[in-house]
Order: sequence, then structure tokens, then C-alpha cells
Amino acid sequence: MKLNTKGRYAVMAMADIAKCGQGKAIPMAAIAKRQHISLAYLEQLFSKLRRADLVSSLRGPGGGYVLSRPADKIYIGEIMQAVGEPVKMTRCNRDTDKDAGCIGGQDCLTHSLWNALSDHIYNFLASISLQDVLDKKVGSLGSLAANLEMVSNNKAEQKLLKQSDEEVI
Repeated sequence: MKLNTKGRYAVMAMADIAKCGQGKAIPMAAIAKRQHISLAYLEQLFSKLRRADLVSSLRGPGGGYVLSRPADKIYIGEIMQAVGEPVKMTRCNRDTDKDAGCIGGQDCLTHSLWNALSDHIYNFLASISLQDVLDKKVGSLGSLAANLEMVSNNKAEQKLLKQSDEEVI
């Protein structure tokens, strides 16, 4: 799965406000400059974030954007959803057409696998707050890598055992 820039940039911009704002309004131009994001693109994203009530705009001198809620009450899944960033691994269009499937109206053979993965990714993003991101409490990639390595090693062991059993027969 590859996230589009909409979701990544929206999360980066919201994290920027959470870090630099400290309750005061942050001009969009400052966010664009710090995060290396086009101002025109940010304007499109902030329109959606405002409609989702994730940010509020303040006009006039010293104006800009503030978070609508504390950073520990805004979740990454909400941000992704607000800007229309799909978190799905299947290629079917059920979200727009209830009768659609992956192939000619039917689910593909691996549909349930990819659908379950989409659910896990969404649940993961929905459990992480902006404050978690700022505090670097997003989870240990090291432990994830260790778990994946353990699974890989177990599969390799199982394969070797199966080969040795076949040789004995």
C-alpha cells in the first residue's frame, strides 16, 4: 500500500500545528515553509480539515490555524479520513458501488486477506493521536521487525523439518 501525499501532508501539517502552535494560530505559509509543502496544496487540505472540524482558522493579524481539539484527542485515522485518503488494500469499489467486487462483481480469491489488512491499518491509524506522534510513542519498529523475523525463522524451520521428513520417507 502506498499512501498518497494527501494523507501524509495533512498529518505533517497537523503535527506542525500541534508542535509549533501551543495554542496560538500558525500561518499556513509558515507550515508550508517548514514542511516543504506547496501552499496551494495545503489550502486544499485545510479546507477539508476545517470541514471535518479538526482545525479552526483565525483571521486578521496574527491569524492562522489552530487545532480544534487538544493533540491527544485528534487521531491520525480522522485526519486521513478527512482529506479522503483511502486506507484499503483491495481493488474492489464497494465503497462507491455496493454490488461491485474485485473481478466482475465477485470478490477475488484473496479479498478477505486484503480487507482484513485494511482494517488493521485503519485501526492502527485510528489508535494513534497527534500527541503520540509528537512524543514518538507510535510503537517500536524494532519490536515489529523482531516479530517479523521470528515468524520468518519459524517458517524456515517448518520448511526444513518438512524437507527432512520427506527425505526419511
